[in-house]
Amino acid sequence: MVPETVTPPKKQRSEKSRPSIFWVLAGLIIPIGSLLARFRIVDGDKLPRTGAFILAPNHYSEIDPVMIGMVSWKLGRLPRFLAKESLFRVPVFGWFLRKSGQVPVSRGGSARGSAPLEAAQRIAAEGQIVIIYPEGSLTRDPDMWPMRGKTGAARMALENDLPVIPIAHWGTQQVMARYAKKISWFPRKTIDVKVGDPVDLSAFRGRPLDNSTLTEATAVIMDAITALLEDLRGEKAPAERWDPTKHDQKETGRFDG
Repeated sequence: MVPETVTPPKKQRSEKSRPSIFWVLAGLIIPIGSLLARFRIVDGDKLPRTGAFILAPNHYSEIDPVMIGMVSWKLGRLPRFLAKESLFRVPVFGWFLRKSGQVPVSRGGSARGSAPLEAAQRIAAEGQIVIIYPEGSLTRDPDMWPMRGKTGAARMALENDLPVIPIAHWGTQQVMARYAKKISWFPRKTIDVKVGDPVDLSAFRGRPLDNSTLTEATAVIMDAITALLEDLRGEKAPAERWDPTKHDQKETGRFDG
């Protein structure tokens, strides 16, 4: 009897290994970003190397997307963000955004618009990831703890059955302070990063996606991000999450208070 020959499954190539516009972007950004900062990544193995999901970070510096994009690249995934629609009209930069699959969102809108939802469906179908800042803008919290989140990430996750992976980072403010216009080049900074387990949104699946459901799900996502940041900072966040509307603050735009 001839023994059965078992062909081992082919090792799936990471999306990072396939030629793409990201190679060009990485060649431009990674060397410069590495001069600015080094990363200490905790639980990087929790970031799925395959499959579609939403990566949800905290947000307190305008250079955050560059830093989180570098972390995503280092962990083997291609970073795709929800980006302000106006950025896509910037010469050259807008071309790179379009070619790399970034998702335009109107400044006054949310992830509820048709373009982001269509992008989420494509992301799920193609096994890609999208990075969404649940806070929607830089936190207004005086001590830079995550503030009250918006419902876009929760809606996209629940409507498209996508996991949400929380991630927190601390130290980016040393590279570029909140609302600063200049980058601090020297000395080289250290940014601590921690990846969390998928957020458990099972209690919300199958429920009507009304404002109550989405608000509750968003709070669960923000709790997960905040817990990670507490670990990185070694301190507890305020018991009540900062809400700009309770402090007569605008939801978007620069804030110097």
